[in-house]
Amino acid sequence: MEQKVLVAYGTANGSTRAIAETVAEVLRATGITAEVLPARSVTDLDRYEPVVVGGALYAGRWHKDARRFVRRHRGALAHRPVWFFSSGPLDSTASQRDIPPVPGVKRAMARLDARGHVTFGGCLTEGAQGRIARMILRDGKGGDFRDFAAIEHWAAGLAKELGATAHR
Repeated sequence: MEQKVLVAYGTANGSTRAIAETVAEVLRATGITAEVLPARSVTDLDRYEPVVVGGALYAGRWHKDARRFVRRHRGALAHRPVWFFSSGPLDSTASQRDIPPVPGVKRAMARLDARGHVTFGGCLTEGAQGRIARMILRDGKGGDFRDFAAIEHWAAGLAKELGATAHR
């Protein structure tokens, strides 16, 4: 039976969705079936085997939809291969070094025996919703710090790992 990968994400302004879509595109290019869904819209995991969960970072916490997804599906996730990604730093640090998961994500990883985590740079541009986002932009600290080459590289490694898992 073919495994279908779910790439679920939590985002406020859409930039984490673009990362999730890039991950899925890379997986699909290697022949893996992948579906991208907002974390809040997933009702069950029956159709999926591996799961990738991504969340935007806000004030040191994962987006609430990503946190709620992991909490709501904790039982099902415990029996599946799971990977996490975060998007958030509004500077180039994510491209310069490995940024560990924030404490809440680290705890979820331990509980679920997650296979990995990566932090990608974030994106906050004009038109972003939310009072804090607007303050950050007003202070000149916004921008697009996503590194799509790094995202594609991580997803390619994930595809290799999934291919190895499927042939065991």
